[in-house]
Amino acid sequence: MLKQILSKLPRKLQKSETVDSATNDSGNNSSRLGHVFQCTNVGSAFSSKLNVVKRVSSAVFPASIAAEAVDPHLSFKDVPNPQKQNLFVSKLNYCCEVFDLNNMEKQDLKRQMLIDIVDFVTSGSAKFNETTISAVCKLCAANLFRVFPPKSRSTSSGGETEDEEPIFDPAWSHMQNVYDLLVQFVSNNSLDAKVAKKYLDHSFISRLLDLFDSDDPRERDCLKTILHRVYGKFMIHRLFIRKAISNVIYHFVFETERHNGIAELLEIFGSVITGFALPLKEEHKTFLWRVLIPLHKPKSVGIYHQQLTYCIVQFIDKDPKLASTVIRGLLRYWPLTNSQKELMFLSETEEILEMISMVEFQKIMVSLFRRIGYCLNSSHYQVAEKAHLLWNNEHIINLVAHNRQAIIPIIIPALERNTQKHWSNAVLNLTLNVKKLVLEMDEELVLACELDSKEEQSRSIAASEKRRLTWERLENAATPQPVSTNISFLVEPAACAVAG
Repeated sequence: MLKQILSKLPRKLQKSETVDSATNDSGNNSSRLGHVFQCTNVGSAFSSKLNVVKRVSSAVFPASIAAEAVDPHLSFKDVPNPQKQNLFVSKLNYCCEVFDLNNMEKQDLKRQMLIDIVDFVTSGSAKFNETTISAVCKLCAANLFRVFPPKSRSTSSGGETEDEEPIFDPAWSHMQNVYDLLVQFVSNNSLDAKVAKKYLDHSFISRLLDLFDSDDPRERDCLKTILHRVYGKFMIHRLFIRKAISNVIYHFVFETERHNGIAELLEIFGSVITGFALPLKEEHKTFLWRVLIPLHKPKSVGIYHQQLTYCIVQFIDKDPKLASTVIRGLLRYWPLTNSQKELMFLSETEEILEMISMVEFQKIMVSLFRRIGYCLNSSHYQVAEKAHLLWNNEHIINLVAHNRQAIIPIIIPALERNTQKHWSNAVLNLTLNVKKLVLEMDEELVLACELDSKEEQSRSIAASEKRRLTWERLENAATPQPVSTNISFLVEPAACAVAG
């Protein structure tokens, strides 16, 4: 009885037997597994599409990353949840291929696939690990980065480019989906910046900045959003982005004066300046006077002047001591023959004067009001009107009142010249109003300045008359005297001996 019970117990296997049985079981299992797959492939077309093929692309992924990819033509609704991430990567890899715009069938297929990808990311189902980050960056690089053709437009006429019709890229309907994906990618809260910086590196950002020269304003608007998000998320790239933007502006100001994206770049910097910590670093101040102030030089400043003014105002708001530096920069680049630029400069000057402190104002008041005096006498009525309207600003009036001994003697001669010979009645009326305002400020000083102005005018007239007489004498002295044609010569007869 006891032997029967012991015989039923499992005996301990030897080591060799264990290995052999494991090998046999493995062989049997693999044969059975292969048989199951064979039956599945024959029996169901859907299961064949889900057949997983391990595929590693050295162009997309590093050698240490293994990625499984399923048929990219499947819909996310048709695959189970565990396979959706692999399908996501497969679709990203498929969309890396760039097709000819004339191949409408493939373009439509790719466009629909990009829409599916964007919807999948927007839904929050996508997980951005190193594999997907690498695939997204490769997709964007393949579909967006390109070299633009040489510029056919001329920007030599200053603000005329503001009135030109924008040029729209025919491939925008395709690129828009790629930009939507990139926006969702850099905005995703689950994106690990420490992992993503390996693929979204300096080279990628530089190529992204090159795209700001696109003629299509829709593309530049998307790029503006993307670069702003990159700057906010990747702190390690902030210094590089600032330097790269500075280089783009240097190239624009001092070499080509041609670039389509200066306004968008300045708009990004406007929000960046708002976040600068106090006190301002020397690097940021250098950016102000080496990058922003020289941007007043190009003739096409009207295209981006609003954004430029906003950046400068933000700097002065951070550090009011910079106001005098900015005014000196404006006076350095002040236009002499471009009335539209002069109007912009006057508007910007007014905004700065509203923020300037008394100490900083006293550093630049003499040179500034000499320039304003020239603007008061401008033959362009809009410039003259704008210069007169500065006196409607209460803060500017307060600055002038506290420094009237230095400013009124500069302004009165300009007002006197306007009352005597300006052609515009509107400007003449404004001149009388400013003169009345200054009289109320300090009548005694104004009368003394008027007297000095009249004496100076008399001396100027006398000097002018003296110069005229001097030139007249010089012209008379230099004029050759006329030579008479009727000249008589006295000829004495020659004495000759006559032979007898």
